[in-house]
Amino acid sequence: MSGPELIGTKSEEDGVELLVLRNPPVNALSTALLGQLDARLQTIASDGKTRCIVITGDGQYFCAGADVKEMAVLGKEKAPEVQARGQALFQRLAELRCPTIAAVNGLAVGGGLELALACDLRVSADSAKFGAPEVGLGLLPAYGGTQRLPRLVGVAKAKELIFTAAMIPGSEAFRIGLVNKVVPSGQELRAARDWAHTIAQKAPRAVAGAKQAIRVGMDEPLAKGLETEKEAFLREVMSSSDLDEGLAAFVERRPPKFMGV
Repeated sequence: MSGPELIGTKSEEDGVELLVLRNPPVNALSTALLGQLDARLQTIASDGKTRCIVITGDGQYFCAGADVKEMAVLGKEKAPEVQARGQALFQRLAELRCPTIAAVNGLAVGGGLELALACDLRVSADSAKFGAPEVGLGLLPAYGGTQRLPRLVGVAKAKELIFTAAMIPGSEAFRIGLVNKVVPSGQELRAARDWAHTIAQKAPRAVAGAKQAIRVGMDEPLAKGLETEKEAFLREVMSSSDLDEGLAAFVERRPPKFMGV
């Protein structure tokens, strides 16, 4: 017998896909939820139709991290398997061709913070709070947090947040570059969806190429990064009919209609 549906989905116009974590009361990342999210991301990756994804949490919380009670039951013997699965899943999310946006409501802590970090953009409610509390439980951020957080906010600030397990509000998360935008509570999903639809109206292959060039190039020396950019340009732009459409629309002073081919 199948379990409850823990990932709500809604396909919107323009190829925008909304994914909602539904594991009350705090949307903890149970193994069942991780499995359903993994399956959904694999479907999105294979269908080639999605142009942007928005991830949010149902209710008062974005995600309060791993299901600690489940971890206690599973025991230390299963911990490496769960860690590897979660890390691989968030890497899959980060490597999707289409952009991803986290609409953060309530708490984004532990694995919830790492989920937001794996997205390309983050919109926060002004009432939201962020934190990496793992060391207070004898753990460390192991779904990619030790790697993505310093790349986003700098090494010193990442160490501060991880070593102290401090919680910070949305305004501070914005100040240090952890989130892209802060909006009044209750408006974070609308703001994220507005961004998603704006992105979805751009040339999909050009956006995908830019995303890959940035993601891969950031871990390379500049000269190698420029080669990565060149490869993305040749692969995603020069072979796409969207380039012809974009240029024609500009000359004809009309909105372009990109097909993603």
